[in-house]
Amino acid sequence: QVQLVESGGGLVQAGGSLRLSCAASGRTLTNYAMAWFRQAPGKEREFVAAISWTGGTTIYGDSVKGRFTISRDNTKNTVYLQMKSLKAEDTAVYYCAADSKRGPKSGSNYLPRPERHEYDYWGQGTRITVAS
Repeated sequence: QVQLVESGGGLVQAGGSLRLSCAASGRTLTNYAMAWFRQAPGKEREFVAAISWTGGTTIYGDSVKGRFTISRDNTKNTVYLQMKSLKAEDTAVYYCAADSKRGPKSGSNYLPRPERHEYDYWGQGTRITVAS
């Protein structure tokens, strides 16, 4: 099965920047829509950003628009989340997720979605702590 591993988390001051990476085993990732979600203690898992399997379309949660950028490098089998202007409320465990059904054969459903249930595979998460 697909194995996703997040990295790049840590402690950062408010206003700072971090870049997260999500690396996948094999190259099956290249045919999947990918996303980042986050979950703070006691809260529901929240959509952050998603990208189509080609990398041509991206969507973002309202809370991170203008601050976060999702990208992918399919030659490296890796998805990134560049975060800037970090706020205390960005503190959470960040999860990488893959949607195996939104690839070359997805037709009208090729666009990535923000709903958690759309994603088939999940990483273990990487913790981001933003000091205020």
